[in-house]
Amino acid sequence: MMKAMMINAYGGTDAFEPAQLPKPQVKPGHVLVKIKATSVNTVDTMIRSMGADLPFSPATPALLGMDFAGVVEEVGEGVTRFTVGDEVYGCAGGLGDLPGTLAEYIVADADLTALKPTNLSMREAAALPLVGITAYEGLKRAQVKNGQQVLVHGGSGGVGHIAIQLARHLGADVYSTGGGEAQRDLIRTLGATPINYKTEAVEHYVDTHTQGAGFDVVFDSVGGENMVNSFNAAKLNGQVASTVSLVELDLSVAHMKGLSVHVIFMLIQMIHDTRRKEHADILDALTQIAEAGALKPVLDDNHYTLEQIGSAHARLESGKGLGKVVVSI
Repeated sequence: MMKAMMINAYGGTDAFEPAQLPKPQVKPGHVLVKIKATSVNTVDTMIRSMGADLPFSPATPALLGMDFAGVVEEVGEGVTRFTVGDEVYGCAGGLGDLPGTLAEYIVADADLTALKPTNLSMREAAALPLVGITAYEGLKRAQVKNGQQVLVHGGSGGVGHIAIQLARHLGADVYSTGGGEAQRDLIRTLGATPINYKTEAVEHYVDTHTQGAGFDVVFDSVGGENMVNSFNAAKLNGQVASTVSLVELDLSVAHMKGLSVHVIFMLIQMIHDTRRKEHADILDALTQIAEAGALKPVLDDNHYTLEQIGSAHARLESGKGLGKVVVSI
């Protein structure tokens, strides 16, 4: 048996209940991982609060949680990339029919799993998969190149602070919006030029930093109506990558500028069981970048245990945290 935190009825942060579940059995193409840590992503809180209103929410009773870092205990038939004892990480459950990571064990698809960076702790590694894959895919599809000017909206957030580091690794000159002093301090620490979106209009910072030409690439991890700001900040024939695009928009500005707009939804591979090896390949790349010293997740100061998952969700939803909220198991 294993400890877990389950949801029997979707709702608030008090929806989680302790449970004892059968220890899962490894199956072909998968690895049994003893989970050491998981992290909370915005999509996790959306599933918990919205339930069936999201088409990919699991049926109740539900085991949520997507990210994990841990140790391989068993290797399934056909898996050659891992051996017992390997320290691994990934994003492999918590939606649809995939059991999540709010438990002591997960049977993870090997194609959604990679060797974790040796220089990151389990907590740091657990913070990286979902946001890292999202940021990597967005920058790749936007074709970020050495010497380009890249604007990251929401650079102190989970996805944004990773996007800053990856864009800098690619040789870009990075700028990022942040509303609070702590957020802008973090952006500056990560090596980007901070922009106070509360006091500085788009037209002004475009003039200041690009001489009015616009940014080569805009990575928008804020989304919604901020997409319009992204269109206005991009140069002619520029690239815009958005991770939050569930909004009705007038695309006139994007049309008149000839922008290439990329919608990033990294859960597709998990939901539809397609091209999953792409995620392992990205995680392998992130491991190399992290081990080279160019990538490190920022963690929220608060520490949570599995039994405190409700408080961890509340921390993320409060908007008061800085860095990824991580849960030790």
